Amino acid sequence: MERGEMLAVCLLLWSCSVCVVTAIQRADMFPYGTLSGDSVLMEGDDETSKVLPLPKPLYFYNTQFKELYVATNGIISPLDLPMEKQYVDDGFPTDFPVVAPFLADIDTSDGRGQIYYRVTETPSILNRVAQEVHRGFPDSKFIPTHAVVATWENVAAYDDHSVKSHRRHFRSFNTFQAVIGYDETDSYVLFLYPEGGLNFFATRPKESYNVEIELPARVGFSRGEIPYFLISRIEGPHYSVTSEEQSVKNLYQVGNTGIPGVWLFHTGNRNSFDNIDSCIHWTWLPPGNLFSFSFSLWTTTPEYAEFEEYPDNTFDPDNEEEEDDYPLTGRDPEFQTAPAGGDHSEPLQPASPDAPSSPSEHPGHQVLYENKDVPLTSDPGYGPEPAERQFAPPSPPKAAAEEDPQQPQVTLKEEKLQRPTYESFSFCARFQQQCSQNAFCSDYATGFCCHCRPGFYGNGRHCLPEGAPQRVSGKVSGTVTVGSTPVQLNNIDLHAYIVVGDGRAYTAISEVPEPVGWALMPVAPIGELFGWLFALELPNSQAGFKMTGAEFTRRAEVIFYPGNERLSIIQTGRGLDDHNHLTVDTVVSGSVPFLPPGAEVTMDPFKETYQYYPSVATSTSVREYSVVSAEQGSESFSFQLKQNITYRDCRHDNRAVALETLQITMERVFVMYVKEERILRYAITNKISPVGGESNQKSVQFLSCVCVSGYTDKYFNECAEGLSSCGAHAQCVNLPGSHRCQCQSGYEFGFDGRTCFPDSKHDFLQLWLLIYFSPPIFTDMDECSSSPCHVNARCINGLGSFQCQCQPGFYGDGFYCSQQEVRPKSQCELHRDSLQSGVELGGRPRVGAFIPQCDSDGRYRPLQCHGSTGHCWCVDSSGQERAGTRTPPGTAPKDCDRPERPKTQCEYHRDSLQTTSPEGYPIVGAYVPQCDANGQYIPLQCHGSSGHCWCVDSRGQERAGTRTSPGAPPTDCDKPERPKTYCEQHRDSVQTTSAEGYPIPGVFVPQCDANGQYTPQQCHGSSGHCWCVDSRGQERAGTRTPPGTPSVDCDKPVPVAPTQRPESVCERWRASLIEHYGGKPEPQQYVPQCEPDGQFSPVQCYGETTYCWCVDQDGREVPGTRSHDVVKPACLPSVAPPTIRPLPRPDVTPPTNTDVILLYAQGQKIGALPLNGTRLDATHSKTLLTLHGSIVVGIAYDCKENQVYWTDLSARTINRASMAPGAEPEILINTNLVSPEGLAVDVKRRLIFWVDSNPDMIESANLDGSGRQTLFDTDLVNPRAIIVVSSTGTLYWTDWNREAPKIECSSVDGQNRRVVVSDGIGLPNALTYDSSSGQICWADAGTKRLECIFPDGSGRRVIHPSLNYPFSMVYYRNHFYYTDWRRDGVIAVSKDSSQFTDEYLPDQRSHLYGIAIATTQCLSGKIGWIV
Repeated sequence: MERGEMLAVCLLLWSCSVCVVTAIQRADMFPYGTLSGDSVLMEGDDETSKVLPLPKPLYFYNTQFKELYVATNGIISPLDLPMEKQYVDDGFPTDFPVVAPFLADIDTSDGRGQIYYRVTETPSILNRVAQEVHRGFPDSKFIPTHAVVATWENVAAYDDHSVKSHRRHFRSFNTFQAVIGYDETDSYVLFLYPEGGLNFFATRPKESYNVEIELPARVGFSRGEIPYFLISRIEGPHYSVTSEEQSVKNLYQVGNTGIPGVWLFHTGNRNSFDNIDSCIHWTWLPPGNLFSFSFSLWTTTPEYAEFEEYPDNTFDPDNEEEEDDYPLTGRDPEFQTAPAGGDHSEPLQPASPDAPSSPSEHPGHQVLYENKDVPLTSDPGYGPEPAERQFAPPSPPKAAAEEDPQQPQVTLKEEKLQRPTYESFSFCARFQQQCSQNAFCSDYATGFCCHCRPGFYGNGRHCLPEGAPQRVSGKVSGTVTVGSTPVQLNNIDLHAYIVVGDGRAYTAISEVPEPVGWALMPVAPIGELFGWLFALELPNSQAGFKMTGAEFTRRAEVIFYPGNERLSIIQTGRGLDDHNHLTVDTVVSGSVPFLPPGAEVTMDPFKETYQYYPSVATSTSVREYSVVSAEQGSESFSFQLKQNITYRDCRHDNRAVALETLQITMERVFVMYVKEERILRYAITNKISPVGGESNQKSVQFLSCVCVSGYTDKYFNECAEGLSSCGAHAQCVNLPGSHRCQCQSGYEFGFDGRTCFPDSKHDFLQLWLLIYFSPPIFTDMDECSSSPCHVNARCINGLGSFQCQCQPGFYGDGFYCSQQEVRPKSQCELHRDSLQSGVELGGRPRVGAFIPQCDSDGRYRPLQCHGSTGHCWCVDSSGQERAGTRTPPGTAPKDCDRPERPKTQCEYHRDSLQTTSPEGYPIVGAYVPQCDANGQYIPLQCHGSSGHCWCVDSRGQERAGTRTSPGAPPTDCDKPERPKTYCEQHRDSVQTTSAEGYPIPGVFVPQCDANGQYTPQQCHGSSGHCWCVDSRGQERAGTRTPPGTPSVDCDKPVPVAPTQRPESVCERWRASLIEHYGGKPEPQQYVPQCEPDGQFSPVQCYGETTYCWCVDQDGREVPGTRSHDVVKPACLPSVAPPTIRPLPRPDVTPPTNTDVILLYAQGQKIGALPLNGTRLDATHSKTLLTLHGSIVVGIAYDCKENQVYWTDLSARTINRASMAPGAEPEILINTNLVSPEGLAVDVKRRLIFWVDSNPDMIESANLDGSGRQTLFDTDLVNPRAIIVVSSTGTLYWTDWNREAPKIECSSVDGQNRRVVVSDGIGLPNALTYDSSSGQICWADAGTKRLECIFPDGSGRRVIHPSLNYPFSMVYYRNHFYYTDWRRDGVIAVSKDSSQFTDEYLPDQRSHLYGIAIATTQCLSGKIGWIV
């Protein structure tokens, strides 16, 4: 459960208990090392472990994961990690799931430490985890089934040896441990920091160069990015234990378990989990074994148990330097506390200075403070803290004491502890800025509360002027299924107007699609929220806003009868804008009954009772409504409404009376959908009162006057004298001795009987457009602490809400649970009954259908048989067939109780091959691998049809040089042979003859010596060039000689130029700005980001914000690339990275014996990845072409002439090369190109098309570069991907304009340009053509979705909803293959299953760009790709 931002030292609350404990020692850590069964992570600077499969799934937050990875840089993740430069120097949280005991730039190279990890079921480990959890979470019933132990032992910080630095942690080493314990439903994490285990606390960014900057280690948890409204992703929840370097130092001195250095957190639950829950036993261990120290009493309990962050709030006896006192920020400069004598609550009573203290005594020498209200600094939340709630650090304790002698202090000694004094102390002095500017702050014994001033109303944090009408703006989003048709609402506007003095609330939702507009008319609860917030108050009651203020979450479920359709409504109050108008966002999801167009809905007045608990109000009711339509006449229906509204209340004011129940009366409910305007309207009149205490409202008021003693009655005309009490739009009618008020036509009285308002049945106000504001972050409270659920129910707390679930053996809604008499149906019984009842066919059982058999306990019987066909097979516990157990009719069934050996790779290979056609005929020429009795490959494999034989290794891979022709004696596969050297493999892989047997001119064949090594001098037989090579065959720079000239002596060493380079423009600018910022830039300040070679990083951002843009090589902004999204813009570099010598030759080396190859661009090379069917054949991948000094982005393939085409962003050229071995590149176009990216080849018309993203143009030319022409140079901002469908002559391209992204098309001659799709896309990088369906498909790095659509804009569907960061994509045989910037690899997605099926991660980790498919023959519907 979140407890707000926690202070870094937990010392000075008078209610804390004192005892003595010792810090954890290394010997107290969980057992680790190779003797404990640990795996050891490879040494290095940025290493990630092999996948650690989990025996059972682990729940992290509320998401299930089946594997983990351990990384060098002090983190554990359920996903394979990106390169460290994408996260190690960035602020917390990360955009991928992380458990971070010590996230920093760690380097274990050269034997500087070891990292161990394992998953274990050892009872002693599990018992210890269980004990820690039960001690920290006493109510937990947790019994771990597995534990993951990861240990970083004596690891070092990364140190750039090329930079002269006197860093304080030079030769310093850290030791720490993370333990994850979990069962089927929950997970808990322990962080252990032994005494003396942390010796460095921050690391230096690799990009810092000569600027002395260090980033503190990050400790905590991050859920990573999560889907948001189906079309984008947002930052998920996270939890920070540390905030700056001093709090990192405190990790081994402080603990939340009662033991310094031991930290415990609840990190996941299968059912409901919003953010990390910390253990409550807070511990302080004084540094340096000092026992006499003092602290300023500013570590207090703020309002709503919320703790603001102070970057430096711990005592450091080694730091005697005084610091300036920083004022609190975010305060209204005109804010003044309430005057003395105002209606303030009871102030703090100072304790007697001489009052004795009686601490508990235990063996040891350390001091422990235990108080669940004062935790260490932590920062749970969904985003950055709002500006008005951010604090600058206060004065350190010593400085505060010197400036104010009256500052209360505590002196703690081992032999005697003095109780603190509280003279002149005030919580409000520290936290009053959390109150509204129209509120005053009151101190209480445990904290403070905010109260609205006279003339205002609210909860103190938000106050509104009394009597003023209130306006509400917001957005409505989600998916509503009407009947069987899902309709998506994409952030449509909601406006409401509330007449506060009369309790009337008008709500209008605009741009509502017609089928949803009619169907949502009965869902008046959407507008009822505003009626409850600002209802007319009768005596002894108060409207909702006085409790919730402007920050709350309302969760409601509507169940319609008789169809049982369910609709979920979540409404979140985001605060007040600059005009004091409330902002509320609404998300609806689920199903509603269909209502015919033109129908009218009427709802009778009703009353609803609200139950109030601390921080939550709940209600349950059943409503009836009538629907009148031309087709059905008048019909009556009903729905049940369940809702809870959660908010933050102030619990420090013990004198406040908690209302248990209130009743809201809705006297008029009017709903209407205006088809022409597409507006849905609700109008509701609301009064709130104690249950049964409402009074009747009068439409006409009569006043009577009586003379007092000593006076006589005389006729007096109050109307003529202007002394009537009638309000606007009311007429005064004089009466003898009195008068009455009468409303004008079209108006009716409000509750006061004097003021007239327009008739609610005819007047709807037209409201203004929504003004956007960022949602504030608020602290969640534990509603379960008040036990709102039934005694036989379980309360599950969540962020802004709670759930009640009946305990096993009981049923109900959680607020009432009764004994459950029958066992619920199992999965097998549900499966069986659904088939027997014919649910899938509308009530008609399927003839000949298989009906599963269940045992008496409802489990699947191990042996299942089909009654119609006679086949039998074995199944597992979930009813899934066990492979290889099916038997035909008439044969003995398998023994399903007998465990079977899992299939080997050879058996999987053999059984996966299709040896017969669908008609049952054998497939001629199919090769089937042969396996021995143990399932291993037989060393000698032979092809039954061709007669060829060859030897294979244990993985079934052919051993080079062992293939024999038909009739020839086979090779002795048991005879060992010297493996081929790299040179021999290179030489033998070169294709010197064509398929027809003719020699291929110009092919370079490397020369090897007798030992298989490269000869020092290599010569090209056709060109006559010679050059020297190293032991790997790489050309040595400066040794190439042309034909006829003396060759270089290859035995003579070549001088190497010095590597020192001058400081770049980016580095100079960065250093200058950092100096300007005083060495410590704020998170929102801009500091240039530079690459390791000194060039500007393609993406530049304002500090740690999401405000980013692209720049060119000179650091100038690229227009149209600014973005405020969590996903940064997909910027490309414009300068090639430094050349690594010796340089390889730029000639083609294609894979051999492959029919289909994926070609991918990776910076300075083009890689070749063969396909084996649809699987990625990583073992035969290789570099097709090395292009040093280039940045290859767009790539396309001409299947007719077997040539590859590409764009070079660095050289600003378009090039091509034959796929024949030894072929060299040819430049086609090298003029008037600025940023060429996407490229496509029209194999039918022999044309190339490309996009230039800087001048924003689309051009075309012949395949040889001639006939160049511009197709489009207008209405383009950031064009990227382009494809051409040769069969239809249609050109498609994407434009990732951050303001208005779109996908367009035209004919190949530039005619008939139109937009294909522009809604619901964010960053459409990748584009391809599905030749089987005729759809255009794209992968979006903004929405993270892979989608397809027909060219006419119909049939849009999502193939995969959660990609990482796609850049380029192709389609082949029902699979999509795309390059991914997060994984830095090629990912395969099945169109049929919508699942990831394969991935390839090159050895060299860097971004992959374009991808194309090369085939030996042109495919049907062939297109040109780059994305």
